[in-house]
Amino acid sequence: MLRNLFLLIISKTVVQEIVSQIMTRHVVTINSNKSALDAALLMKEKRISSLIVQDDDNESLGIITERDFVKRVCAQDKKSSEVLISELMSKIQTFAEPDTPVDVAVQRMINNRIRRLPVISDGHVIGIITVTDLAKELRRIMLTKGIVELID
Repeated sequence: MLRNLFLLIISKTVVQEIVSQIMTRHVVTINSNKSALDAALLMKEKRISSLIVQDDDNESLGIITERDFVKRVCAQDKKSSEVLISELMSKIQTFAEPDTPVDVAVQRMINNRIRRLPVISDGHVIGIITVTDLAKELRRIMLTKGIVELID
């Protein structure tokens, strides 16, 4: 509920922004033939909560999130070193393009109940927009607006 309220506030505040202006550009990837343990260690090392899954030809196949670990490894009491990424990942079903307005991206996140939205250009994941990216942008807008109001 609070997450949806936050996303709704963002969507009303950043009307003129486009996704490429606020997305995280450095996307960390992992090969689909690696294990869930490999993914968990990489996520821990990079201090991130998701990975884009690629095949041997570097084509994007899906995404792995912390939620996937909870649902498909922990809750099923599986050994992470024995679960393949291909079994763990979710297919990318919803995405944004670099020129997608942020309010449209936010609405997609709300409608699909997701916290991370891949940004795809020419069939390749070039970034990701996260709730953290949106929070940073909201903070920037609030600070800027506050400064403008102080000047007026």
